[in-house]
Amino acid sequence: MEATTALALSSSSLATARRSPEKATAASLSLRRFSATTSLHLRAARSPALRSHQSPFQGWRRRGRAGGLVVRAEMFGQLTTGLESAWNKLRGVDVLTKENIAEPMRDIRRALLEADVSLPVVRRFIESVSEKAVGTDVIRGVRPDQQLVKVVSDELVQLMGGEVSDLVFAKSGPTIILLAGLQGVGKTTVCAKLAFYLKKLGKSCMLVAADVYRPAAIDQLTILGKKVGVPVYSEGTEAKPSQIAKNGLKEAKVNKADVIIVDTAGRLQVDKAMMNELKEVKKAVNPTEVLLVVDAMTGQEAAAPSMMRLV
Repeated sequence: MEATTALALSSSSLATARRSPEKATAASLSLRRFSATTSLHLRAARSPALRSHQSPFQGWRRRGRAGGLVVRAEMFGQLTTGLESAWNKLRGVDVLTKENIAEPMRDIRRALLEADVSLPVVRRFIESVSEKAVGTDVIRGVRPDQQLVKVVSDELVQLMGGEVSDLVFAKSGPTIILLAGLQGVGKTTVCAKLAFYLKKLGKSCMLVAADVYRPAAIDQLTILGKKVGVPVYSEGTEAKPSQIAKNGLKEAKVNKADVIIVDTAGRLQVDKAMMNELKEVKKAVNPTEVLLVVDAMTGQEAAAPSMMRLV
């Protein structure tokens, strides 16, 4: 499920997460479809029919997920409960007013804060929703609580960017995509999924294994590369990541690859040595895009200001 959420971020909000911390925070919640989508996704994750569906990535990162799924279900359950509480308090009213939406908006505010949305973002969101909801005439056949759902949904979509941020491709020469993020968020899997996606668009890709620290990281990328039919460049675990990335770029140019995707080791923002290493990798290849891969449940930490300033 972590790989799925990481891909969701990478495919629809990849560049957004890098360019706007606020949108990264909001995007990390994936709230566009509220409880219906949440319930559907959780049911799908347990569905025997869907589990039997084969994909190039099935089997990776499945172990030890039960606890994570419970935590995610609980978090979404709390968020859903808070939002439903807000809608229920508007039953029977004829029009949305400043007075009758005050308590529902407090419920929404509390639900978002408990879901780890940044306080300044929540404040602006509540102000915008309140302003647009107050005085809205009740449309025939539509309840006021349903109208508030629509206003909240529209504002969440707007907060998350309003539209998809497409990948930026180099005007000349190969496009270089550098992936960064914490440990365990699914960077290696996203590398392969991104290559698989770009391959479908007619782009020739090469994966570069620059994670020399995590056990079997290179093997994992090699196996995934074979599954999606994309070559993988690696030099083992003794070489410096910046040198691997640089040599991988040379190899990709020789093979006339359209896109080079560089996988890097997970790192914390407080680890200066690792952050400096990432800076060296960036300097070595001068990437067209730097994509921050985060768990969709990260909350406001998805903004990662230190990471953004560095890469």
